This record gives sequence, C-alpha cells and structure tokens, in this order.
Amino acid sequence: MKNVFLSVALSGLVCTQAVADQPSPAEVLDLSCWYISLPVDTTDSGKATSVDETKVAAGFSNPGHFHVNDAGTGVVFSSPIKGVLTSKKTTYTRSELREMIRCGDKSIDTKGVNKNNWVFSTAPEADRLKAGGVDGTLDAVLTVDQVTTTGVNWQQGRVIVGQIHANDDEPAKLYYRKFPHHERGSVFLAHEPRDGEDVLYPMIGTNVPDYYTQDGAIVEPEDGIKLGEKWGYQIKVEGNTLTVTVRRDGKPDVVQVVDMSDSRYDQGGQYMYFKAGVYNQNKTGAPDERTTATFYDLKVSHP
Repeated sequence: MKNVFLSVALSGLVCTQAVADQPSPAEVLDLSCWYISLPVDTTDSGKATSVDETKVAAGFSNPGHFHVNDAGTGVVFSSPIKGVLTSKKTTYTRSELREMIRCGDKSIDTKGVNKNNWVFSTAPEADRLKAGGVDGTLDAVLTVDQVTTTGVNWQQGRVIVGQIHANDDEPAKLYYRKFPHHERGSVFLAHEPRDGEDVLYPMIGTNVPDYYTQDGAIVEPEDGIKLGEKWGYQIKVEGNTLTVTVRRDGKPDVVQVVDMSDSRYDQGGQYMYFKAGVYNQNKTGAPDERTTATFYDLKVSHP
C-alpha cells in the first residue's frame, strides 16, 4: 500500500533565544525531552558542546550546526568532517539529539537503568520497573541535503540519521549513503550485537559490500533517494524484535525486521535511548566538507 504521510505540526513551544522573526528549533519540533551535541567547543574545555533539554526547549539554536531552515518548516543539523568529538570512543563528528525521558528533571542521572532511559520488555522485571520506558518507537521525516564527496571510498557520503544507543553499543544505526558521482543514495540498517560486529541490512539500494561489481565499478541504487528528497523512517522495538521502516510518498514501505534474541540487550543493566540528527561517518575527507539534513517531524513514544 502506498503512503501519504509527510505532514508537519508545530509544537507551540515558547522561544527565548531565536533571532527576530525566525523560530527556534523547539518551535518547529517538540524538543522538550532531547539534548543536542554539537561538533564545536564553546567553553574552551576541549570537549564538544552539549546543550541540555531545558535550554533546547527554551529556544537554543546554533547558526552553523542546529537551526531552523529559511522556510521555517524544518530543523537543520549540520556537521563538518573536522570538528570537536563527543568522547574518546568516537572518531566522527555529530550534530545529534539524544533522548532525555527525564524532560528536565536533573535529579535523575543521564546514564543507567533509571527514569531517563528505557529497556526492552524482555529485560528483567526489576529493570522494567526502574526504567523510564519499556520498548519504544522513533518516527522521523527528513531530507538529507548534503553529504561528503572526498576521502576514502568506504567513508564517502555516509551519515547516520537515527539510532538506538545502549550502554556501550548500538542496537540500531540507520545510514543514508550517496557516492559523489551518483544522483541517488541508499539506506541501510546496522545492528550491533553486544559481543559481535555490525550486521548490515540493505533497505533502499544495497549495503556497502554489495556496491562493487567484479570490475570494481560502484553501482547506483535504481530506486535510491536523492539529496533533498523527503522521506521518513520508523525505528521500533518490541521485546527482542527490532523493526525499521523506510517511507516515501507514492511508494510502498520498506521494512526490515531483526531478531535480537541473541544480541544480549535483554540482560540486566542494559539501558536504551534514541538519537536523531546527523552523525557524520567520514573522517578522511576535506576538513570543511559537511553532512547536512533537515528534520520536518520527530516523535518518540514508549507504550
């Protein structure tokens, strides 16, 4: 069945830091329970800037990395190849939201099995009772507007636009990928078991290993997504079942189901949170090259 779904509603939150006549990101999307990480150091601490959910909800924006588009209809996320990193565990930059179920209650820690994070419904009962949610769904509508064109082949044009993050690993990472000489890009899912390497699932086009023919040519996805083309995704967990859906107007949904029964996220102490924005997956290209996406809708729920 074909879909017509690309509608956007304003959240109505009050802006306190926006430029005159220009809304803040929190007026376009409901960002009352998200903080933002940016690839810049605004405090001379040597660390990437993280802005908590109260300041984001109050109207925080950044002209280079996190702001409303000129039309006032979407929130722009942008991250260059060269930038300040969020931690020693990553080598890639990001302009990315992190789900904060506590919604401003700073008496609750950001980490751990607590009321700021969620768990699988297959987790131990004690964890389910302590968590801020059990299972969850992230829905987004976006355009990827710019990707990188330089650097090594396997990093060109890659960006993660949505994630489920656990303590140390990622149950779900949704990639958009477009090579420099292609008009259309692919979408693929990566699932990382706690004790293994990423498993890739092609959704639109093919995944990275299948891009190359025997003569070394890179194949363009016939039904790929162009830069600036609006599309949507849903990342959903029910128990040990991960379901990711890619949606486009006038085309059938593309659905990937992953059985996570052996991935060990249902064990005690494992906590989850959603992430959305741009996580630039190129570290070898020209330093000023950027990955940019515009989000027109972003919703999260925990049944």
